[in-house]
Amino acid sequence: MPFTTTKSAFWAGVRDGAPFIAVAGPFALLFGVLAHDAGLSVFEVMSFSIVVIAGAAQFTALQLMQDEAPTLIVILSALAVNLRVAMYSAALTPYLGRAPLWQRIFAAYLLVDQSYALSHAKFEADPQMSLPQRMAYYFGTCLLVLIMWFACSYVGAAIGTTLPKNLPLDFALPIAFLSMVAPMMRTLPHLIAAAVAIVVSLLAVSIPYSLGLIVAGAAGMMAGAQAEVWLKTQPLAAPQDPKA
Repeated sequence: MPFTTTKSAFWAGVRDGAPFIAVAGPFALLFGVLAHDAGLSVFEVMSFSIVVIAGAAQFTALQLMQDEAPTLIVILSALAVNLRVAMYSAALTPYLGRAPLWQRIFAAYLLVDQSYALSHAKFEADPQMSLPQRMAYYFGTCLLVLIMWFACSYVGAAIGTTLPKNLPLDFALPIAFLSMVAPMMRTLPHLIAAAVAIVVSLLAVSIPYSLGLIVAGAAGMMAGAQAEVWLKTQPLAAPQDPKA
């Protein structure tokens, strides 16, 4: 449905982003609990969440710190996990790149998996949206997810030790990524990238400090990119002459 105002676009983004609080909440709660168990104070947990706003990178860094990995490995691993955000930024630039600088700064700060997935899909489906409407929709998708992330990070860090040990909070991470990735598996390069990443991750499971996941991600991206290049270089099949 076409938007008539930036306000309607913003609230559409809020509505579209609302379902993701069901996974953002448990995800952030789990991070707060684990960070508290690892020895971080509530202030440190909240600083971590507010500065980084990248759940996967935060979990990666936290796990490596618990494994007493070298600081350089912790930093490089967290950066490698967040390389996908650079690809998100490149994909959104054609739609948001002409926005005022201050808006682009806030958009970059708030760029997470959910805001990218929802916004990119909406911008592709509705190319008639104006630039202000796109920015409004984008910020709308961020609102509830970020509020839930910060709030549950605090709750997890503050009362994490009182939560039942068998509470299945860890389900949120795989569900969150599956819900975003599955609808994007629309082309052969996407499927090839996913398949290669899965196979390599299984083969590289013994690499120390969980670096096998980074190797698998890089292998998947290279395989997908190569498949896309190969498909573009294949000549189109010549139409058959019905009289032949």
